[in-house]
Amino acid sequence: MGPDSLPLLGALAGLTVLAPVLAAALWDRGRRRGRTAVRVATTALCLLTLASTVLVAANRQAETYPSWSDLLGSSQGRQAVPADPRSAQDRAPGRFVTIRVTGAASGVSLPVLAYLPAAYDAAPDLRFPVVEAFDGFPGSPGSWIRGLGVAGFLDGEISAGRMAPTVVLFPPQTTDPAVDTECTNLAGGPRMESFLTVDVPAAARAQLRVRGDRAGWGVIGYSAGGYCAANLLLRHPGTYAAGASLSGYADPGIRVGDGSETTTNDDLWRLRHLSLPAVALYLSCARTDLHAMRDETALAALAHAPISLTTAFLPVGGHNMQTWRALEPSAFDWLSSWLAAPTTTGARAVAVPVHPLPPR
Repeated sequence: MGPDSLPLLGALAGLTVLAPVLAAALWDRGRRRGRTAVRVATTALCLLTLASTVLVAANRQAETYPSWSDLLGSSQGRQAVPADPRSAQDRAPGRFVTIRVTGAASGVSLPVLAYLPAAYDAAPDLRFPVVEAFDGFPGSPGSWIRGLGVAGFLDGEISAGRMAPTVVLFPPQTTDPAVDTECTNLAGGPRMESFLTVDVPAAARAQLRVRGDRAGWGVIGYSAGGYCAANLLLRHPGTYAAGASLSGYADPGIRVGDGSETTTNDDLWRLRHLSLPAVALYLSCARTDLHAMRDETALAALAHAPISLTTAFLPVGGHNMQTWRALEPSAFDWLSSWLAAPTTTGARAVAVPVHPLPPR
């Protein structure tokens, strides 16, 4: 029973209802000193159960901590990849594996979840385009699996022909769930920009049959991951051809430690002061998500040629999973339209050293 499970939420909700009943029953029991202690204890119990219920409900909504190891920040938990929640019949079209990334550039070594389309096994002579997908903070790659149902969307869009068969990577964006990196190289902290833009692509090219050229690589993300997608696209146009930001924003909102949060890691500053790269950028959010809408509108106003800009704004919605699920299919379709197709160029049929997901 994980920290985002329905049984846990139900149990806490039951305790939240019972706690006031218990408090009322014991309120006037005992002598004066003992009665005061009982009142304090039962009041604390009421507050604790209510707060716990609210936090678990919010966690189910945002899929922030899908496992106890994510919540507690244990190093062992960071090595575990979330199990695919689909049934055996549902997951036949595509499958999940993990690859091990040992970061020569970043010094960060972590497992990375990878979605392989059905064509990966059906056509062993092909190399596939790749999308790196970034989650929000707090969050984890499991948020894409459980909260956003990414496997079903990918299978459906690929099966319908709206998206080319594509390998999708879900890399961790921090070494510690309590540390928000915003996909940057923190001064004195984890070098996640180097991990995501150098080490992850190198590991994927070595362990999976994927395209090695920039034309076959893109990024996507929601919330903090939306900032990551846009920022890494602008900072590394030699690595990525296209990027989609869902409810992202213009600056990291954290102290990177080298002052870049107000300059080169601020996308508005980049667009105003640096040469614009020849990339494709997709900006999307709900118009009623005021922070995201403000920043994405400002980015759109500055993103001109050679940037190819597309915007897609929902009339209503919040900064939440429901909005991102609504935006997800069209964003992946758009990305696929900008990425190079699967190719046989330089492909070899080799055994791929991947690690199956552990059973739930």
